[in-house]
Amino acid sequence: MAARNTARKRAFQILFEADQRGVDVLTVLADWVRHSRTDTRQPPVSEYTMELVEGYQEYEARIDELISQYAVGWTLDRMPVVDRNILRLGAYELIWVDGTPDAVVLDEAVQLAKEFSTDDSPAFVNGLLGRFKDLKPGLRRDA
Repeated sequence: MAARNTARKRAFQILFEADQRGVDVLTVLADWVRHSRTDTRQPPVSEYTMELVEGYQEYEARIDELISQYAVGWTLDRMPVVDRNILRLGAYELIWVDGTPDAVVLDEAVQLAKEFSTDDSPAFVNGLLGRFKDLKPGLRRDA
């Protein structure tokens, strides 16, 4: 399970970097892959990291729409950049990846929020992704 945890963390970092730089996530992913192949100090980018980033990119507009719709009191652009990208990754994995139990997705997202964001972020991330979990069949169908 540690490999998946690392893959999620790297996928989050790629989404975060793309958001900060204002570039496409696939561009940042390609940069990470290239660097890992040319610099032995860089860790490799796992298949699961690539799956998460590419999967998020496929549903990017829908995921941002869902976050905007259900994040009460927060617009996407006002949301802390860390939280926004944890939610993006979590929403993709929760709604569109069948092989990962929902509880694992929520726990991993909360752990990322604890590690990289504010004291209030874990509860916010858990609450919003918990809402997506409850609405999952409809959200997936509506995509």
